[in-house]
Amino acid sequence: MPKKILILSVFVVASCGLAYELIAGALSSYLLGDSILQFSTIIGCYLFAMGVGAHFSKYVRDKDLLARFVDIELGVGLIGGVSAATLFLTFSWMAAPFRLLLYVLVFLIGALVGMEVPLVMRVLNSRQTEFNELVSRVLTFDYLGALAVSLLFPLVLAPYLGLVRTGFLFGMLNIGVALWTIHTFRHELSGVGTRLLRAAAVLCVLLAGFVLSDRMVYWGEHGLYGDEIVFSTTTPYQRLVITRWKDDLRLYINGNLQFSTRDEYRYHEALVHPALQALPWARSVLVLGGGDGLALREILRYPNIAHVTLVDLDPAMTRAFTQREELTRLNQHSLSDPRVQVINADAAIWLQHNNDLFDAVIIDFPDPSSFALGKLYSVPFYGMVNKHVAANGLIVVQSTSPFFAPHAFWTIDATLKEVGWHTYPYHLYVPSFGEWGFVLASPQQHYQPPQQYRLPMRYLTQQTTAEMFAFPPDMQPMPMAPNRLDTQSLVREFEQDWRGVIR
Repeated sequence: MPKKILILSVFVVASCGLAYELIAGALSSYLLGDSILQFSTIIGCYLFAMGVGAHFSKYVRDKDLLARFVDIELGVGLIGGVSAATLFLTFSWMAAPFRLLLYVLVFLIGALVGMEVPLVMRVLNSRQTEFNELVSRVLTFDYLGALAVSLLFPLVLAPYLGLVRTGFLFGMLNIGVALWTIHTFRHELSGVGTRLLRAAAVLCVLLAGFVLSDRMVYWGEHGLYGDEIVFSTTTPYQRLVITRWKDDLRLYINGNLQFSTRDEYRYHEALVHPALQALPWARSVLVLGGGDGLALREILRYPNIAHVTLVDLDPAMTRAFTQREELTRLNQHSLSDPRVQVINADAAIWLQHNNDLFDAVIIDFPDPSSFALGKLYSVPFYGMVNKHVAANGLIVVQSTSPFFAPHAFWTIDATLKEVGWHTYPYHLYVPSFGEWGFVLASPQQHYQPPQQYRLPMRYLTQQTTAEMFAFPPDMQPMPMAPNRLDTQSLVREFEQDWRGVIR
């Protein structure tokens, strides 16, 4: 029986170890962007630390194996359990030491986890377990634990519990292993009473953190955003936060501002109307991204538009902007309009499996801050879009800032040209963002910016439109290579441009 308990504990400790690694990777990618870099460096640091821990496990004396195993479980449970909350609150209130703290915690957790399995194997070996059976059983349960968490984390834990609460949960599982071991081997352990008190104290801390997770996240996000948080959720794809200050609602995705109600009309008028004003005959429009329904609101103002298909990856996004009263007032219930079909799917996959043709395509994705987003600005993606646009139709792409991120902006322009489009880049000033840019593209070289608009506008006029399509000397075109899927140069250009702005 004790042997089976030790082997089963390997399943739990392997699950916990991988969970802490995934939490650190997901949290850092949410807060810092560039998920590939964050996960790569965290995995590397974690595996290196495991190697260090495995090395130092040899210095544990045989008579102390069980005691040290219990102590390590208490340490992993405490450090790993509070790691997500500690990192999130640190980033929110004092961002400077975040990276250092991130890798210190990852290293400490990895080193302790690296000691767990060698100690269990030595305990089992001391109980005259055959070596072949020992290795087979321990590694089997180790890998099964990793598989279980790798499936549960993106499908259940992150979207329904959140990263902070998930950290506390797995910390309690580590403490459970410690208590289980103390109870099972109480006749072989020294200082049982002391270790039970430590385990109980750590368990109380973790349980309190689990119960107060929502409040801690609120404190952290209040420090990060400053304003009242009226809605927040973690989905399998992103962290959505909506804040309010007086009459100003703001949407943040993974900490990045997406719009402010004070000036979003400038952005969305510029995104939609230069194209649709030039297509008075248009009846069908495809919107990729734009799950907030604000671009859709502008499109539906045209009586000639009979059908709009909106493809947005995240159902939590479209659901919030369909159901929450303050948000439906903002988009004027556009997502519930009978002319609109909302599809929650990956845009690239949807384009591959759909044959519909549209008179206009509005592409309103978040900025290409990661490789997952960068693929949506690539040559293959725009090639797929090309197959869904009428011969005399137009597309418009949200293209980040030509002033703050000029290399990224002109890379998007070059990518559209590579597919065979004639491009018409333009820009405007949005107070919440600064100078912002778009690229309008046509399969034929005939587009002229509108001289007037059929609908009343809050920002667009003949003069402001002419100014949008004229670039001053400090935002002139740059010769850039197109963004190809295998290299994704756009993501690097975007990161380097904005890193220069932050400095």
